[in-house]
Amino acid sequence: MDDAPASAPDALTLDQLRLFLAVVDAGSFSAAARSLRRAQSAVSYGVGNLEKQLDVQLFDRTTRTPSLTPAGRELLTETREACAQIDHLRARARGIRQGVEPTLGLVVDHLFPVRVLARALAAFRQQFPMVSLTLHTEALGAVYELVARGVCAIGIGNPVPHVPEGLARRPVGRVTMVHVAAPGHPLGKLRGVLPARRVREHVQIVLADRSRLTEGQDFGVYTERRWRVMDLSTKHALLRAGLGWGGMPLHLVADDLARKRLVQLRLEEADAEAREVQLFAIHRTAEPPGPAATWLLGHLGARSM
Repeated sequence: MDDAPASAPDALTLDQLRLFLAVVDAGSFSAAARSLRRAQSAVSYGVGNLEKQLDVQLFDRTTRTPSLTPAGRELLTETREACAQIDHLRARARGIRQGVEPTLGLVVDHLFPVRVLARALAAFRQQFPMVSLTLHTEALGAVYELVARGVCAIGIGNPVPHVPEGLARRPVGRVTMVHVAAPGHPLGKLRGVLPARRVREHVQIVLADRSRLTEGQDFGVYTERRWRVMDLSTKHALLRAGLGWGGMPLHLVADDLARKRLVQLRLEEADAEAREVQLFAIHRTAEPPGPAATWLLGHLGARSM
């Protein structure tokens, strides 16, 4: 069969490919027509034209419901890929037109709830499918450093005593912190408010600071006896193993507290039984967030912690 010119009325079209997929997915021409809110004759005509263009029969119409022919089964995957590529092209063009960033670096503090982050990123993928995302998780001043150095365009970080020059920040939410220990730990066996002298007798497990911005500064540390770890998951495991006590985000240990795998401690030196830590959205003042980054920060801040 000779190739038809691109301007010919029966030239291969994206609509024909989508009609083919609609019939396959719906199971019949009539069901596809209903799902597309089009006349069944239009669906049949479009698929028939596609078969003429490809010079193959895609469906066996001798049965009550059409079934794919061997040729139809072979071409189905490539048809889906072709439609996906067209969608990709259109989304990319739309992003260029709107000034959407092709790539985005995000850094979040270890304290930020993963469940909130995951929900926001799932919505972000739907909204900006063409944006490549790099996610970092850090603690304390390291969040600010990655944004200040341009490694990440935006960040969600803890308060720090001195915000680096050239960075802007705004509040986006709070995380509740509690002090905990395993039930078998010496502090976990005590009741009431724990005096400072008793607390200092035991190892406190704290997050190590990999940032020069806050290097040597301790936040919420009440004893010289301390073990430093690099991430919250390790700290969580050591606390449950009874190797020390320490502060944890309530959202990470709520189930442990409910199941008595950890117990909450009341420290004489702490301001309250639980405290809230303010989190901030951070970006460079000289490079305001683009459309994708702005959308993501707004979505993260709108979610309940």
